[in-house]
Amino acid sequence: MKKISIILLAVAMLFTAGCNKFIEGYDVSPNNPSEVTPALMLSSIEVATFAMYAGGLNRNTSVFVQQIEGTDAQMNDVANYVLLEGDNVNEWNSIYTDIVVETNELISVTEDKSPYYAGIAKVLKAMALGFATDLWGDIPNREAGKGILGPDYFSPNYDEQQVVIADIQILLDEAIVLLSKDAGENSIVPAADDHIFGGDVKAWINTAWLLKARYAMRLSKKDSNASTTALGFLANINGDAKDCMAVFGPNSNELNPWYAFSNARASYIRMGEYFVNFLKNISDPRLPFFAAPDANGDYIGAAPNSMNIDASNIGSLYNSNLQPLPLVMLYEAKFIEAEAQFRNGALGNAANALNDAIQHSVIQVTGGADQAFFDDQASETAATVSLEKIMVHKYIASFLQVEAYNDWRRTGFPVITPNPTATANDGKIPVRFPTPQDERINNPNATVVSDINLHVWWAQ
Repeated sequence: MKKISIILLAVAMLFTAGCNKFIEGYDVSPNNPSEVTPALMLSSIEVATFAMYAGGLNRNTSVFVQQIEGTDAQMNDVANYVLLEGDNVNEWNSIYTDIVVETNELISVTEDKSPYYAGIAKVLKAMALGFATDLWGDIPNREAGKGILGPDYFSPNYDEQQVVIADIQILLDEAIVLLSKDAGENSIVPAADDHIFGGDVKAWINTAWLLKARYAMRLSKKDSNASTTALGFLANINGDAKDCMAVFGPNSNELNPWYAFSNARASYIRMGEYFVNFLKNISDPRLPFFAAPDANGDYIGAAPNSMNIDASNIGSLYNSNLQPLPLVMLYEAKFIEAEAQFRNGALGNAANALNDAIQHSVIQVTGGADQAFFDDQASETAATVSLEKIMVHKYIASFLQVEAYNDWRRTGFPVITPNPTATANDGKIPVRFPTPQDERINNPNATVVSDINLHVWWAQ
């Protein structure tokens, strides 16, 4: 019996050794790496950024400013100004878990040896914090995403919005310094893993300067020097500038969010009546790109609360899977310049910048110039330019971008009539998002705001 046991043990050991040798190198999944590299982290953060800019929050704000209309199910609730603390928990969590936490880690592991990665991470973190503070006001900022450091950071304190915006400017300054270093100071450099610019650090530097101008101008109601500051930042943008855009692929986890939503929930959104009629009235050549024709070949917007699913859907410009979506666009720089020059009293410069901005947007969207439209809408002078014209044309160019909502709250343009049959919020368009339910329940340090009619600090 003892002999048999010894023989069986030996055979088992031989078999085990043979199996180990056979599977050696095959027991590690290439899709589940044991080490997360800067390249993998950067790609993941950028994908989360794309979802942030083109996800549920952006759908809501586009309904609020009546570029689109919620025509069914939960999007009709949005059109009726039903905005509850549990509605956007997932989006909030993604901003912090998928972007802020990850950018903190990427900065930590690359700042000393690969400053280009750290610089890009700081720009992306600034974009995430800016997106969050614009919608929620006071947010976790200086203590955000640091739970790995221990229990002291499990319930991060909220910073006031003015502090957050100041910190965004610091992040962008730091990013510019890191991205301006010599390539030889990097042990590794971003390339194809950077889906936005392919590792082009000059393009990232220009994006950082444009973001600095955006957040300088965000303080137009709070800082008398906002316009001059914004113009100073814009002066640093050079010929290497490129549009910062979200890109998508053909696979199910790579889809353009507008395309994916439209296909999965076909009846939920349509073009807004106010937006479509405005573009018709000025014969805007971008309309056939922004909107799809209805069954009769016309472009029709759905009126507020009409639930008109026969109206035009979103057009191919954004409702097409492989079509990139805007994050930070160069025409925004011209609109910021126009507003800043106008506020500084340089009306001729403001008119020129506005004309350039309109022409840039039209050519980019349609692929060509429309001289008749330019003569009518992009031929402003010092005598004819106005803040309303600047902001209305920026609103058009910012189709399906949260910047249209931000500018409307800050300037009051365009003048939008709220949904007259809205069933919630006393018929008032929400001017902020409520603190997410998870934060109210789980974070004792949260600054809880439930009143969606209370403007964020920079819009007060």
